[in-house]
Formats: sequence, C-alpha cells, structure tokens
Amino acid sequence: MATVINMPRLSDTMEEGVVAQWLKNVGDKVEEGDILAEIETDKATMEFESFHEGTLLHIGVKEGETAPVDTLLAIIGEQGEDFSALLSEDQISTNEQKQEKTSSKKEVNTNPTSTIEIPQDVQVVMMPRLSDTMTEGTVASWLKNVGDKVEEGDILAEIETDKATMEFESFYEGTLLHIGVNEGDSAPVDSLLAIIGAKGTDVSTLVTAHKDGNLSATTETSKKETLKTESTIATNQETTIVEASVSNSSNGRIFASPLAKKIAKDKGISLADVQGSGENGRIIKKDIENYTPVSRIVTPQKSVTSAPSVTNFAIAGQEGTKDMKNSQMRKAIAKSLAASKFSAPHFYLNIEIDMANAIASRKEINSIPDTKVSFNDMIVKACAMALKKHPQVNTSWTENATQFHSHIHIGVAVAVDEGLVVPVVKHTDALSLTQIGSSVKDLAGKARNKKIKLEEMQGSTFTVSNLGMFGIESFTSIINQPNSAILSVGAIIEKPVVKNGQIVVGNTMKLTLACDHRTVDGAIGAQFLQTLKTYLENPVTMLA
Repeated sequence: MATVINMPRLSDTMEEGVVAQWLKNVGDKVEEGDILAEIETDKATMEFESFHEGTLLHIGVKEGETAPVDTLLAIIGEQGEDFSALLSEDQISTNEQKQEKTSSKKEVNTNPTSTIEIPQDVQVVMMPRLSDTMTEGTVASWLKNVGDKVEEGDILAEIETDKATMEFESFYEGTLLHIGVNEGDSAPVDSLLAIIGAKGTDVSTLVTAHKDGNLSATTETSKKETLKTESTIATNQETTIVEASVSNSSNGRIFASPLAKKIAKDKGISLADVQGSGENGRIIKKDIENYTPVSRIVTPQKSVTSAPSVTNFAIAGQEGTKDMKNSQMRKAIAKSLAASKFSAPHFYLNIEIDMANAIASRKEINSIPDTKVSFNDMIVKACAMALKKHPQVNTSWTENATQFHSHIHIGVAVAVDEGLVVPVVKHTDALSLTQIGSSVKDLAGKARNKKIKLEEMQGSTFTVSNLGMFGIESFTSIINQPNSAILSVGAIIEKPVVKNGQIVVGNTMKLTLACDHRTVDGAIGAQFLQTLKTYLENPVTMLA
C-alpha cells in the first residue's frame, strides 16, 4: 500500500522546508535508510532518510521549491500502484484541468470576487521561500533573457537568500515571457519572479494584476503596453556575473554547487581553474578543498643599474566608496541579534580569573594517554556546575512567567563560513571533562562540515562564546535568546600579578557575563561569577 511522506519539521520554529536536492527519481527503488532528499532550512541542509521501502511513485516538491511542514513531499509504494487517491484535492483538481482537451483556457481564482483567465500552459513562477526565516530574495543573476527558450531543468536565475546564493531551476518548459525582478533587486517571497509559456503569449493582464496587487482585468491596449515595457526592461538588464567557459561549462556558464562557489570565493580560487568531479563535470565542495594552484614560472629580467635620481612628486590616488548589498544571511543575523539586544535589557559583569591551577591541572589531565581537554572544556564544565548552584541564571523569560529549567544544556558558539552556529551540549552537568571535550569537538566538526542536525542546535539554557584563541582579552556578547545569560571568554594572558604581597608572573583570564535584567539581577549574576571563579581557580573541586 502506498505511503505518503510529508515535509518533516526539522526544528521547533520551522514552518516550511526547501528541497535542495532529490537523491531519488520517480520510479527508483527505495530501501529503508536510503537518503531521499536534502532539505534546507536557515540553519543547515539536512539529509532526509526514508523509513519505508518500495518505489518512489510521486514527488510533491521539486528541487528548489519550498513547501509548508506536513504537506505532501513524496509517495512511496509498489511499482505501478495507483496513488491518485492520496493526492490532495488541489493536486487532483490541477491534474483534471490539465487533462481537459476541450478547454483552451485555465482559470486561477485567487480572489473570491475576481477571476483572471490565464492562457493554457502559461506558468507563473513566484519568488521561492528558500529558508523558514526568508522574507525576501535577491536575484544575483539571470541566466535566461526574455524571449529565450527554457527547458525543464534549466537554471533560470541565481537567487541570494540568508543562507546562500542558490541556483533556481525551471520546472517548466516554454519561452521566458516576463521577468518580474531585475538583477540586483530584491523582492518578497511569493511575489512575481517570472512567467513562462508559449512564445508570443500575451501575459500583460497577469503582470499588471500582480504589479497592482490585485487581480482586476486590464484593457487590450494596456496589456500590450505593459508587456512591451516589462520585456524591454528585462532584455536590457546589465549582466553582473561573467563566468568562463571551461570543460565543465555549457554556453559559457560554469556548473558548480552553491557551497563550492562560496568556498572558492572565500579562498580566492577562480572556478575556471578547477576541474569538476561531480555529475556532468559539476564542481563540488571537495574539488575546491583539494584544488592545488598550478605554479607559473616567471623568467626574471636583467636589471639595469643607473645613477640614482631625485624626483619631486605628489601622492596621487583615487578616493571612492562602494556599496555592497547586505546578504540575506547577514539580514537574518541582524534581525535576530537586534531583537535580542533591544528586547532584553542587557547588563554586563566582568571578572578576572587566576588560571595558574587550571593550567597545571590541564597539563596533568592531558598527560593521561588518549585524553585531550581544552581550557574551553573546563570553562563549560565550571559553568554547568555554577548553574546548578544558581538556578536563577538557568532561566528563560516569557510574558507570563519566568521558566526555571531543571536541565542544563550549554550552547557553545562555533564560527562557520556562513556565520555563527551554536551547537548544544545536552545535560552538561552530568558529563565529565573528557566527555564534554569529546562532545564539543564532535559537534563543532559537524557544524563546520554542515552535517550537524537541527536538534543538536536547539534547547540551550546558557551559552559560552570563546574568542580567546584569537588573542581577544575581553569582549561582550549578545544574549542567545531564550537564554538569560551568555559568558564571553577572553584569552589567557601572562602578566605581572600580586601574590602574597609580591609581584610575580601570573596567567589570568577575563570573563564577561551578559545578563537579561528581566530574569537575572546584578547580585545574582555576581554570585554566579564568584562560584565560577572558585571552580576555575580550584579545578580539583570540579572532579569531586
């Protein structure tokens, strides 16, 4: 019997998912545990496994498209099985309309009081929602022009989101009749992106309806003028991305995954110099990571010695300012951090820790074979133990109540290419130093390789952010809501300190605790830091 596979909810805030890639095609055999597709959210791209076996009968969400949680993603059953009864009423209705041979028009009624007739086989392409936090997208580049022939699977455009710049494929064939968003411009999700249909089809009524925000019909004259204007604008757009024609290119465009493009850009590698190992020569992540620049031999020229001369000159140069549009990811980060900063009244507490005993203890612990503990592991452990003694810090603010968490889940901020993620070490207080170290290392590795699961980044009750490895002595962080506090960890600095009335060489570390004043008062935060100081300056107490 056929089984319906719905779009999974990969986080507690996820409302929609984007199918980044299907790894099975309709008609393929599916075994339990096979990867069906890669589904993208604003935090990660997750591999989605099949928990059923059979034949993939139907794909409900095509690559690059977005769909709400719990909507039809796929159907698996016996080969040749009739699954039409499992399709939604809307899908059945759409299929029936396509099968009507006597109808030369199809109607789309998006307003109860207004119906527009759309020519048969015309497809309206809307700005996709490529992450659950995406509200608008930016067209980085159009790879088709108005009037161009479009085949199913052709790349229409590259769209920039808060996660990455993604190739947007066409799932229809025909002629590109209209471009609704020019290169470099942004548009809200579900706004008109493009129209594809039979060559010469007049779609100006639909264009005008979307532009005006309603579905009222227009006259034949205005339809022709609108289509002419839109076509002229779209055709005259300046190309902003020029790509070289190499072995893995077609029509002058290099085929590379969005992640490969991002890594290549960060490393300053030209895609034209990279040989792709993916399907059809497509450049993928490992090609960039394994790329070795070709050495170029430069023949030195003989120098000519001449008498030195003195020349009076004025320093000359060009002054200029270049605006770089904010990426969708930076917009999402700005929105999240601004919401925390301006909704939670932050205050900051500073303390300096004598790390002499911690250094000696760590050296002793790491002398044990196959044992590796970092200072950050010791700090995370000390925070977990301090939170047990000060439960007011292990809280979350809501409008009606302050939530006291009986569990202690500490988030550890990790920098990745795309920004910042916070993997969570669950039940940190119950773990040993070595267990914490192993867990943090494993989670950080997954985060950097984009293999981390969303549930591994959720549920933190406190956060630690460490910039000590960059030589930063002290800094302040913005609270990772719904936490009530975040600890900023600086570098261990060797400097003169006073001990027993004598100036000696010491090693100290500065900590800054950012607190939400709605849940944590100054005295509570200070007491927490005092307890934390005791644990770190006497690490043996953490081993008791």
